[in-house]
Amino acid sequence: MRRVSEAIDTLHDQWVTVKYHVTKALGIQDPIRVMPYFGYGTPHKLHLKGRVLQDEGIKLREEDASLWKNLVNMYRRFETDEVPGVQVQIHVDGQEYCAITNKEGFFETSIDLQPPLTGDRLWQPIDLKLITDKYPLLSDSEQGEAIVVSDKAKFGVISDIDDTIVYTAATELLKMIRIAYMGNERTRRPFPGVPQFYQALQAGVSEHEGNPIFYVSSSAWNMYDLFAKFMDINGVPKGPMHLHDIEFTLEKLLAFDHATHKREQIDPIFDRFSELSFILIGDTGQKDAEIYSKLAHDFPGRILAIYLRNVTPNDHVHLQAIDTMMEPLRQQGVTYQLFSHTAIAAQHAAEHDWISSHALETVMQTQVDA
Repeated sequence: MRRVSEAIDTLHDQWVTVKYHVTKALGIQDPIRVMPYFGYGTPHKLHLKGRVLQDEGIKLREEDASLWKNLVNMYRRFETDEVPGVQVQIHVDGQEYCAITNKEGFFETSIDLQPPLTGDRLWQPIDLKLITDKYPLLSDSEQGEAIVVSDKAKFGVISDIDDTIVYTAATELLKMIRIAYMGNERTRRPFPGVPQFYQALQAGVSEHEGNPIFYVSSSAWNMYDLFAKFMDINGVPKGPMHLHDIEFTLEKLLAFDHATHKREQIDPIFDRFSELSFILIGDTGQKDAEIYSKLAHDFPGRILAIYLRNVTPNDHVHLQAIDTMMEPLRQQGVTYQLFSHTAIAAQHAAEHDWISSHALETVMQTQVDA
C-alpha cells in the first residue's frame, strides 16, 4: 500500500512539473496569489500560516446564486494549483521574516518578535509579499491578521464548525453534500444565538478580555475562504482555523481519522498557551465527545467546560453513551452541558461568570426571535 501511494504521489509531482513548463511555454499560466490564514500568538511570538495558489477566479456569491454558479465556485476551490518553493516575505510591526512554500503550497512559521508587540489591539496586521520571477502575480502582496492573546485573556475557546456553529447535516451524507457543496457563504446560516454567544465568550464577563477562539474542523483547507466569509457575513467572531489538508494519495485517504486530525491541531494550542484553560464546543454528530473527554484526561485542570450541541436527539443510545463517558469528568470538576439551543449553553456560561449577564440577555433574545 505504501509503495502504491508513493508511486501515485511521485506521478502527481511529475505532472505538476510538466504542467508548469507547458503552461509557461504557452504563456497561459494563471497568476498566483498568497492566501493568508488567521494567525495567533502572544506579543512575543506569532504562529502564521498561509498558502500560495494560482488564482481560480472564485467570486463571492449572492444568496440566490444558481446551483451551477455555486458548483463552479466549489469546483474551483478544490481544483487548486498549489505553488511550491515560493518565498513569502512577512512584515510584522516593522520587522521582516521569511517563509518558503512546501509542495502543497503551504507555508507555516513561528516567529519570535524582537522587540515584542506593544499596545492592546486584539488583531495584529500582517503584511505578506511574494518574491518570485517564475510566475505572474495577481497581486504581489496581501494583508493577513493574527490574534494576539494578552494577559487580559481568562480562557480560550476551541470550537468545531460543521453542525456546531452552522447546520450541515454531517450525519446525513446526501443532505450534507447539498448544504456544504452546493451552496455558498451566504446560503449557510449559523444556529440562532451562535454569533452573540461566541462574541460573549470572546469578550468574557468583563466584556474586555479578548479570549481567543480557535476553530478546528475536518473540512478541507480549500473551504477556508468560504468559512471566513460566512463568519464575517454573520457576525461570528473570526479566529484561527485549523482545517484538513486533503492529500489525494491512497494511503492518506484510507488512514484519515477525525479524532487523530483534531488532536494534531488542538494539542499545539494547549502547549502554546499553557497558562490558559479552555472551553470546548462541539456536537453529538461525530467524535467530539470522545475527543474532548480524552483531552480533559490528558490535560487535567485545563478544561473549564465541554458544550455539545445535540444534533442526534433521537439517538438515545448514543446520547446515553456520551453521558456515561462524561460522568468521570464531572467528578473531576469538568462541567459538561448538552444543549439543543445555544441559549442553554450561554446560560450555563453566565452562571459560571464566563460571559456577562448583559451578553446572556442578547443571546436569549435571539432564541425568542428565532
